[in-house]
Amino acid sequence: MSSGAQDFRFRDIWLVAYGPSIVSAIGHGAVLPVLALRARDLGADVSTAAAVVALTGVGMLIFSLPAGALVARVGERRALVAAGFVDAGAMALAALTDTVLGLAVGVLLSGVCWTLFLIARQGFMIDVVPASHRARAMSFLGGSYRIGVLIGPLVGAGLIRLTDLTSVFWLGAAMSVTASLVAGAMPDVGEEKRAAARASGHLGVWTVIRQHRRVLATLGSAVVILGMTRSLRMSLLPLWADHLGLSASTTSLIFAGAAALDVAFMWPGGWLMDTRGRMVVAVPVVLSMAFACLLLPLTSDALTLALVMALIACGNGLGSGIVMTLGADAAPEDGRSQFLGAWRLCGDIGNTGGPLLVSAVAAVAPLATACFVVGALGLTGAGWVGYWTGRVDRARAAATAVAEVSRR
Repeated sequence: MSSGAQDFRFRDIWLVAYGPSIVSAIGHGAVLPVLALRARDLGADVSTAAAVVALTGVGMLIFSLPAGALVARVGERRALVAAGFVDAGAMALAALTDTVLGLAVGVLLSGVCWTLFLIARQGFMIDVVPASHRARAMSFLGGSYRIGVLIGPLVGAGLIRLTDLTSVFWLGAAMSVTASLVAGAMPDVGEEKRAAARASGHLGVWTVIRQHRRVLATLGSAVVILGMTRSLRMSLLPLWADHLGLSASTTSLIFAGAAALDVAFMWPGGWLMDTRGRMVVAVPVVLSMAFACLLLPLTSDALTLALVMALIACGNGLGSGIVMTLGADAAPEDGRSQFLGAWRLCGDIGNTGGPLLVSAVAAVAPLATACFVVGALGLTGAGWVGYWTGRVDRARAAATAVAEVSRR
């Protein structure tokens, strides 16, 4: 282990590394549960309200590649500051508008800002954290979002009781501005690299994608599977809870308990990835969802559903930061931000594809059949994920052995 790794302490970077993520996630966590309600208040029907909610993911999907290019040119700090202020504007628009279209524009713009925020955070962590601590750093980064999403709805619910629904969006705007101010205190660690890139000419996004197309097509496809399986809990589980006739409050309580379990497992997951490799975490993430889907049709009440949800939460918590960790492992030195944008796109395709898969199967077959189909696909996908993440582990082990020999 290098002296830099030995001297590294998470508490030295905690505020600038995780503060913006937690603060911003509190705002987003408060807003997400009431987006559909806000759309309905503005006159949207149920399907339109659902489409408005989905626009956050659409914004992330369409801006992943441009976000990577933008971060490469302006740097992580400026990107984070700008994303926070623009996101605050999007939240204010959602609060002030009196049309569904205005709300849709605000939600879409917020999704754009969030993907820019994620890519910039990931790039900063690659620069300031030694490789020996990378997975734990990324797990904390993923966990910081989970912490915010736990706190946000509680704060939002209190505000709504005291005022009205739009106050939650003003909370989101305030949190985004605060995140920008905290991010402004972080060091601009990549200025010299950007100056060199400006002198020689920035690499284009498609150039970087062509250069690393094999990694994106292989390990990137494993990330698509990871994203797809993890997104299923937000689509399949609520549908099955409704199928069982559970109330909204009971379903919310089950999800809250699972979220707490999710947070509890993020540190063990990061430690395992750093000490035992990426595969020992990546495969259980997929398998936990696959087995949960197969078990879901056997549940008949809140308790059995909660047990299945706990299985998913354990796997999802262990995998906190796994996509960002794999992206950091695979990212090249030149064109890193552009590559991370493409990597983010792989994850977003998976996050969007999971609910679409459930919808497609459920449209032609009973929901229980959709559970079995998704579970079977998850078991197959676990083998693919295991193969490619195993290759990453072997490559890391070989590079570590070479580095140890060179230091002797």
